[in-house]
Amino acid sequence: MTTLAFRVLGPLEAVGEGGPVPLRGPRHRAVLARLLVARGRVVPVDRLVEDLWGEPAEGAVSAVRTFVSDLRRALEPDRAPRQPARLLVTAAPGYALRAAADAVDAWRFEAALGESGRLLAQGRTLSSSTAERALGCLDGALALWRGPAYAENAGTDWARAEIHRLDELRALAVERRAEALLALGRAAEAVSDLEVHAGGRPLREDAWHLLAMALYRSGRQAEALAALRRVRATLVAELGVDPGPRLRRLEADILAHAPHLSTPLIPEATAPVRAPARELAGRGRGCRPPGDA
Repeated sequence: MTTLAFRVLGPLEAVGEGGPVPLRGPRHRAVLARLLVARGRVVPVDRLVEDLWGEPAEGAVSAVRTFVSDLRRALEPDRAPRQPARLLVTAAPGYALRAAADAVDAWRFEAALGESGRLLAQGRTLSSSTAERALGCLDGALALWRGPAYAENAGTDWARAEIHRLDELRALAVERRAEALLALGRAAEAVSDLEVHAGGRPLREDAWHLLAMALYRSGRQAEALAALRRVRATLVAELGVDPGPRLRRLEADILAHAPHLSTPLIPEATAPVRAPARELAGRGRGCRPPGDA
């Protein structure tokens, strides 16, 4: 059976041993994307028709069957005539895509993100090697993104919730990467990414907390306080609320030059030289290099 990888963190792609697989027209691609969103669960034919056309059109069911048949030929070109499909399968009352757990970039991204959370959860007992492994997981996970998730299906009701969920996980990955850099005493490296991240998510208090912390540890106290004032003004203007207790406590600690703010979990002098992201991303459960299927 040909090994296939599916990419949904950007334009939809199916990639086989010989390169990209031609997926024909937009509705063929929409059927494949809809089945990938279902994560192996059966999608009834009636649901596929509703998702593709909104209002059922004459001949829509036959059209879906044709799309599925075309996709099967593209995805399993070596399958013998009348041999049952093993990837895009028929399962009453519809179809399912039985992709392997590591065959879809979004699923690999989630696995690496989960592994990074396990590694970083060690807190003050976090070692430099463990923090580097977490950083490698996150570098590899974020490298899988080529654009917005399910980019071609952003305007559809059936993809909206999954797109939002993956976007939130991507934001979490950016923040966990900053946590790993802070733990390693590399605050200055975290600042630029956090400035873009927090600026694009003005109501996300965790992002602003990390940005202010990274600025302070980079010797930029005034800018750290300015960032906290900015998020306070935004929260008041947009929601009519003050920042939460973590942000208020951080502001007080910065003003007081609290000693714990200046101490990374792992002193910079003991942090090892960083290995290439591709190598690090392959270490540990759930972490795979971005180029692997």
